[in-house]
Amino acid sequence: MKLNPTVMGFFRKELVQTLRDPRMRIMLFVMPVIQMTLFGIAISTETRNIKLAAVYEPNDFLMGRVAQRCYSSQWFVPAKGLTGNDPFQWIQSGKADAVLVAPEKGLTRGVGRGGASLQLLIDSSNITKGQAIENYTRAILNQVMGEAFPGRNPNPPVRFVARYLYNPEMKTAVFMVPSVLCMILLMVTLILTSSSMAREKESGTLETLLSSPATTTEILLGKSLPYVALGMADMPLVIGVAVFGFGVPMRGSFGVLLLCALIFMCNAVALGILLSTFVKNLQQSAMAGFLFIFPAIQLSGVLYPVENMPWLLKYCAYLDPIMYFVNLLRNIMLKGGDFQVVAVNAGALVVMGFFAIGIAARRFHQTLN
Repeated sequence: MKLNPTVMGFFRKELVQTLRDPRMRIMLFVMPVIQMTLFGIAISTETRNIKLAAVYEPNDFLMGRVAQRCYSSQWFVPAKGLTGNDPFQWIQSGKADAVLVAPEKGLTRGVGRGGASLQLLIDSSNITKGQAIENYTRAILNQVMGEAFPGRNPNPPVRFVARYLYNPEMKTAVFMVPSVLCMILLMVTLILTSSSMAREKESGTLETLLSSPATTTEILLGKSLPYVALGMADMPLVIGVAVFGFGVPMRGSFGVLLLCALIFMCNAVALGILLSTFVKNLQQSAMAGFLFIFPAIQLSGVLYPVENMPWLLKYCAYLDPIMYFVNLLRNIMLKGGDFQVVAVNAGALVVMGFFAIGIAARRFHQTLN
């Protein structure tokens, strides 16, 4: 079969045009290998490093054994930095993922009298993690009771009560919608900003802009602020769909949420400008945006727990602005907005925003020179 020479001409032309740029070769052949290597190590649906607190009296032997067995397993770690004596506040602040609460008279005394009730408070803003916490704890409780009372069937009557907080109906939408909202805002701001700058380069109008009386700062602000405004205009729309369409609660302050969204979108716009300094045309801009957004989403804790990642990738996740914004969305919308959580995550976004803007401006000047 003879190949069409016209088709073959186009085929060779597109291959040469795509592969002659070293940046494009790196995006096509190096980055996918790096991504597969990183994600093969980082992604794990198994839930580990669950922050667990236990409330019980020191002389409660059985309760102490249950708590220690949880900590000695590969699933739980002791919750740190706890203040006060309110288990609900520990979970709201994110210092604990779950809290074991012994009966008022103690688990040991309750079992001795013929029955006891052990309560487990669970942060179910992540439903996968919440279900795993209940299953792990129930298995450990049954194991401890079986060892303490061997040969007794059924085991001593312990009523295990798992109370799911912030998403008691375990709706998937309550867990996923804030994450999807974050990704939508990221794409609106970062992709559009990067594409706009790349389009100016490709068409040659960037040189015209630079020769005008406008300063470089004015050009950067003029090219970036419209996408921040568009993202902020999208915010009430997507929040409305989340709340009224999917039943996601809005327990915190809407004003605080808007302020955090503004900080995040300034970060995304700065990253879009930074990406545009590494590309020459729209094709490269689209590829660079995909290669940045996909790893950023995977390392943000949107789908897979950050706690499960190896320590090196965990540090990479702490450099990901998406992780902080997802934490803010879930905490404000589902938990009411704990002040410490909001301050820490919003502060991290502010620092990262200034850092990204500084590097983007510096790279832009160097690229022009």
